Amino acid sequence: MLIRPAHLDDAACILAIYNHAVANVTATFDTEPMALADMQAKLASLLEGGYPWLVAEADGQVLGYAYAGPYRPRRAYRFSIENSVYVAEAARGQRLGSQLMSVLIKVAEAGPWQQMIAVIGDSNNAASVALHKAHGFQDVGILRNVGFKFDRWLDTVVMQRSLQSPLKKP
Repeated sequence: MLIRPAHLDDAACILAIYNHAVANVTATFDTEPMALADMQAKLASLLEGGYPWLVAEADGQVLGYAYAGPYRPRRAYRFSIENSVYVAEAARGQRLGSQLMSVLIKVAEAGPWQQMIAVIGDSNNAASVALHKAHGFQDVGILRNVGFKFDRWLDTVVMQRSLQSPLKKP
């Protein structure tokens, strides 16, 4: 398994993984598939902004990805990032998400960011909550019934991990 920085050429593979999640799980609250042009724009924007985006590949096939982007757009939040990790259905259960998370955290720790925030779709997403806990994230809270997908109300779980200890002034 190779974990490497994502390239714009990876957008179609990333999109396939993401759109499978859109159609089948509550990890994302998107309800409509994303277009390739939109994924390319998102990937390009984050890479140009200096944010980390990684892919995991085996035999030339992208099996998962992880990235971090701005937590919020206001300038005061510039040292906080929000992470996402997605793994292809065929690669689940192989600890690929954990490998991606480990590398993402190391890359983020080398950057200017102080905090990594996880906003986990669906409070019943035990695998994602466990993944984040295993990587040092702490529970911050649950936002109840803030999303509606698959004909049901969904919570989001907010978790947080410090990337720099002690916190430094920029």
